[in-house]
Amino acid sequence: MELIIYLAIGAIAGFAAGLFGVGGGLIIVPILFIVFTHMGYDPNVIMHMALGTSLATIIVTSISSVMAHHKRGAVLWQVFKNLAPGLMIGSFLGAGIAGLMSGGNLQLVIGAFAIWVAYRMFRSANVVVDESKHLPSAVMQGVAGTGIGVASAIFGIGGGSLTVPYLNKNGVIMQKAVATSAACGLPIAVAGAIGFMFFGTKAQHQIENAVGYVHIYAFIGISVMSFITAKLGAKVAHLLSPAMLKKCFAALLTCVGIYFIYQGIHF
Repeated sequence: MELIIYLAIGAIAGFAAGLFGVGGGLIIVPILFIVFTHMGYDPNVIMHMALGTSLATIIVTSISSVMAHHKRGAVLWQVFKNLAPGLMIGSFLGAGIAGLMSGGNLQLVIGAFAIWVAYRMFRSANVVVDESKHLPSAVMQGVAGTGIGVASAIFGIGGGSLTVPYLNKNGVIMQKAVATSAACGLPIAVAGAIGFMFFGTKAQHQIENAVGYVHIYAFIGISVMSFITAKLGAKVAHLLSPAMLKKCFAALLTCVGIYFIYQGIHF
């Protein structure tokens, strides 16, 4: 039964990863939080486990999603190369910062962040991207990547919530922003997952079926299904208008934000 739950989470998360370029973390984290709570894990580490496991699964979902986007020629690989070093450094540091925070504080921070991003995305849903704008220098992109990496690890996401708006603001159309964001999810996920395993092991919490803060069975089950469904999500992304994508993205983020704020207040 446990494996079936993880497979179902993977199917939903993979589709979201391909559709929104978010790595699926915004779906995985709240569902894993609920599942781990019902399984009786220590409340003090449940949120950390959800974040660490989410990042580990994003390694797989981002590979599947970016393969589908790459076939359509939508990934800006030079931008990816500029952002990647900062994303990896920031993500590892973010895992360490998350490890120092309580579960309740993590929920409140993630909830507030999700609602803020939803507001920004919804407000700009019908705004045409100014393609005359250009991305800053490679060095400044690397700096931005570091900030995105830190935040992404703390929130257990593939960075789409930050990478997509950042690219939009600098003249990149929605479809290419989503595709490039999907690629950026890989270095974030790798460094973040390693960070959560490392810092979780150092914290010396004895968690069944886990390495540090990464739950092995959940990682396997979610990864298997998400790899398949991410491709479907990527196909749908190219059928929708940029405005519709932004509105769907904002609605998803709003639901997640409200949920985590509620949970954080009652922690």
